[in-house]
Amino acid sequence: MKQLATNDWLVLNNIIYKIYTTEDFDAMRRMLLEQLKMVLDFDSADFFLAGSGGADFVRPVTYNCDSVSSQTGGPAYSRSVMDGGKSMVYRETDMISDEKRVQTEYYRNVFVPNNWHFSLRMILAREKEFLGIVTFYRTIGKDNFRYDDIFLLDMLKDHLAYRLYQERRRAGSKKLTVAKAAARYELTKREETILRMLMAGMDNAAICAKLVISVNTLKKHVLNIYRKLGIRNRVQMFKMIQEPELTVLK
Repeated sequence: MKQLATNDWLVLNNIIYKIYTTEDFDAMRRMLLEQLKMVLDFDSADFFLAGSGGADFVRPVTYNCDSVSSQTGGPAYSRSVMDGGKSMVYRETDMISDEKRVQTEYYRNVFVPNNWHFSLRMILAREKEFLGIVTFYRTIGKDNFRYDDIFLLDMLKDHLAYRLYQERRRAGSKKLTVAKAAARYELTKREETILRMLMAGMDNAAICAKLVISVNTLKKHVLNIYRKLGIRNRVQMFKMIQEPELTVLK
């Protein structure tokens, strides 16, 4: 078991305190990655939330990497862990041998461009509901993460999962306006316009005619909107977004 120094305990206690008391949810997640750098050796990190209904991950917060550097959903061989409904911490090499891992498409597309080699993941879940994932990366040439690192994150995972669970319950009880959804989930101007039209009840033909675009182009925009919002269909969209003012379409 890892023997933490006094300063390490102080950092961890401060992180736990801020997990519960930092009102701005994304600011809390950024704080987590920045503070953990003081007690955990990593070069880059990202923190994704699970989308509604098991859709792709949304709202990435990152440390020293691009928000698109991690493929949404992670590698296929770790999906069963994410869907297990329990919080846990593991090294990727605990799931698959390093020799096999470097041959995967996921490694080539995500790790190679960023000069990463090893990763450590924290799966966050509560009440059998998968809530999000935090991944820490080390660059090529560094040693793998140790069991001591797993022990350290184990002390945080349940606190963090509880905050995510409460945040999801709170968000689910309050709908967003189109404008707030567009800002929070970084929709383009065209995607925001289409979302307003969808919420106004316009069908695909009417939207295509008004925007002078093809049905295929519209479908691509709609899929991008669903992906960013973390939803799968219009039923979930209407549960998430407030009814718009019809005057915006005139």
